[in-house]
Amino acid sequence: MSAHMPIAAHPMDGLLARLAEIVGERATRAPGVLADHGRSEAYHAATPPDVVVYPESTAEVQAIVRLCREMKLPVVAFGAGTSLEGNAAALHGGVCLDMGRMNAVLKVNAEDMDVTVQPGITRKQLNAQLRDTGLFFPIDPGADASIGGMTSTRASGTMAVRYGTMKDNVLALEVVLADGRVIRTAQRARKSAAGYDLTRLFVGAEGTLGVITQVTLKLHPQPEAISSAVCAFPDLKAAVDTAIAVIQSGVPVARVELLDAVMMRGMNLHAKLGLPEVPHLFFEFHGSKAYVAEQAETTEALATEFGGEGFQWATTPEERSRLWHARDNTLYAGLALRPGAKAMITDVCVPISRLAECLVETAADIAQTGLTAPVVGHVGDGNFHLLVLIDPASAEELGRAKAFCDRLARRAIALEGTCTGEHGVGVGKMDFLPLELGDAVDVMRLVKGALDPDGILNPGKIFRPRDRQQGDAP
Repeated sequence: MSAHMPIAAHPMDGLLARLAEIVGERATRAPGVLADHGRSEAYHAATPPDVVVYPESTAEVQAIVRLCREMKLPVVAFGAGTSLEGNAAALHGGVCLDMGRMNAVLKVNAEDMDVTVQPGITRKQLNAQLRDTGLFFPIDPGADASIGGMTSTRASGTMAVRYGTMKDNVLALEVVLADGRVIRTAQRARKSAAGYDLTRLFVGAEGTLGVITQVTLKLHPQPEAISSAVCAFPDLKAAVDTAIAVIQSGVPVARVELLDAVMMRGMNLHAKLGLPEVPHLFFEFHGSKAYVAEQAETTEALATEFGGEGFQWATTPEERSRLWHARDNTLYAGLALRPGAKAMITDVCVPISRLAECLVETAADIAQTGLTAPVVGHVGDGNFHLLVLIDPASAEELGRAKAFCDRLARRAIALEGTCTGEHGVGVGKMDFLPLELGDAVDVMRLVKGALDPDGILNPGKIFRPRDRQQGDAP
């Protein structure tokens, strides 16, 4: 080969040059950056994009999407990288829009208790900036996720039982559509009967219908008093029955979290809590001092009726922080049970009246398969998660874990629940959506086809182009 022979151009060089005209040096093909944007907290294989771009405005997002449409390239919005079902995986390469630089608070309307933000701001960053207003944003999925990512996956978390989920707290969106148009889905009014509810259409769409560039959120008053408690139970059913009794008694508990005996062992290993390794409920109460005390007294009495004991109260900020920091780090607590393992994380949600049944059957399934799979649940709304710990080098163990997760999803659907309470569908739960929603999935395909006819927005997520029917060629 001649020393002077020119090096062949990479197919993406032309794209990079076009992107540079829009964002300057904020587009890169650096291998480390691509790898970082191909990974997530999910167990699914890493799938890096071809290019990562860091837009700083809606106009830049609009120009990038128009370019991707022209070149028929996938475009995937990326937040904090905390998704659990491969929701932001670049399955077909293309352009990754890292929204991290679009992280401003655009306007706080304290008197109306709402705020408009860019999608890259995380929930902790938002609450830090709201601290002096007397307001806060309560949705807490555990991770310090971006608001755009939380909106796209319809996230909820530990305080959903009191404050609702993202669908209840998003008032309006600004969205860049696949053809480059920028739309606003609603005004700031707390209710509206004006046309289709486009806001709810994009909340939970996982970036498959448009790229979110602004989010207007409801805010809530910071509570005067907060009290937390932890209580041990003889078994899972007693803990769940207590949670149901608290909800049905009308106690407006802010959080009620279930941790099974296996997870408590991990919590003790990781956070040195020193609590009994039996099922526990973690509670939190918000309100005036007198109201919080009344809620706590009622809850303790109900727990005692179901065999709860060892009620421990955490009323100082330091005590509460230690308790909830440990709860928020259940991933690492679970991994402490089996060093070197990887967690296959999954969740389901069922009506609370079926929760004990679902958990008991699931516990028996775990025991029969021989897997280590600690449970943590937002039991106030029937949602629970499992960390199935597997040896990533063992194909047999991975197969066993996947089969278990399959049975779990089907069990939840059979109990009139859902295959995912808050993680989203992504790539991990696509096979269960037709089982759960039937012909409604075809309606979703129609919506996708109407808004994104070229299929460039986060392709390969939520549903397949057409579910294979029996007898189809593989």
